[in-house]
Amino acid sequence: MSSSGKIDNQARRTARLAAVQALYQMELAGAGAEEVAEEFVAHRFDEAPADIDFFKSVVEGVPVHQAEIDKAIAACLAENWSLARVDSILRAILRAGGFELVARQDVPARVVIDEYVGIAHDFFSGDEPGFVNAALDRMAHKKRAPEFGKPVPDDELGF
Repeated sequence: MSSSGKIDNQARRTARLAAVQALYQMELAGAGAEEVAEEFVAHRFDEAPADIDFFKSVVEGVPVHQAEIDKAIAACLAENWSLARVDSILRAILRAGGFELVARQDVPARVVIDEYVGIAHDFFSGDEPGFVNAALDRMAHKKRAPEFGKPVPDDELGF
């Protein structure tokens, strides 16, 4: 851990961006989480420092929680949309953010939302970042209600 929070934040941001890319690769290639994570660690983190433990946590954790994450994402979609119709990069962003909301209680919900909206801006220039913001905010208010000063709601989003 460095003495500068900025370096640590950048390492975490790099890990999140790489996790989204790894989740995208896993979906397209049908590859396993551990295999893809090891490939990224071995070949893709040479140029920028990354929080490798955090990266692995997201990449290996999404498949473990994918059913509940996908159900929560689907609950945020318009009635005539299915998760399969969502762009695959956008799906990877939402799954990574959903995982953090579900399983990384050490990361504040607002940080999760802000980070993945930023990543959405890295990939999209249209309405997608706004959608990521709305979807993760809705999930966060359900999963992390106490962080927003609200009582824990009924389990309507599949968490």
